[in-house]
Amino acid sequence: MKIALGTIKDQGEELASFLEPRLGVKPSVSGDALEVEDGSIREGVRPRHVKTYIKRFMYMKGVKKKYRVFVSGKELTIQEIELGEEEEKEEKKRKEEAAKVPSKEEGPEEKEEPAPEKAPEEPKPEKKAAPKKSRAKKKKTESETSESGKPSPPSS
Repeated sequence: MKIALGTIKDQGEELASFLEPRLGVKPSVSGDALEVEDGSIREGVRPRHVKTYIKRFMYMKGVKKKYRVFVSGKELTIQEIELGEEEEKEEKKRKEEAAKVPSKEEGPEEKEEPAPEKAPEEPKPEKKAAPKKSRAKKKKTESETSESGKPSPPSS
């Protein structure tokens, strides 16, 4: 199995050590790819599982949003996502907004005005519930009634 690292090749050693306990063997790093012998991989591990492991690694490093992992047979490819101009602007705005959030010590620059009180609304006419239907009473068994014909107290 081959894993093409692409632009994440500088973290190849870390990824190899991350995959080792999951695959049962340490992948060999060669340039911009990791290689694992198919026969040495732990039984039941498929390329789709390796993709999930790689995505988990990227999430832990905080770069998952910047990369995609493709599976093609026994070959996996890690590819950087190219952001369009609009997406780059949105990301910059998010970073700027995060930087603008004032800390609790500084206090907010703009005070929020309290919401204007609403005029009391006219009370709505209450709907009355339908009358309850009477239910048939359960017939008492002989054990529940005493010889006098009166019901016996419930036993606990």
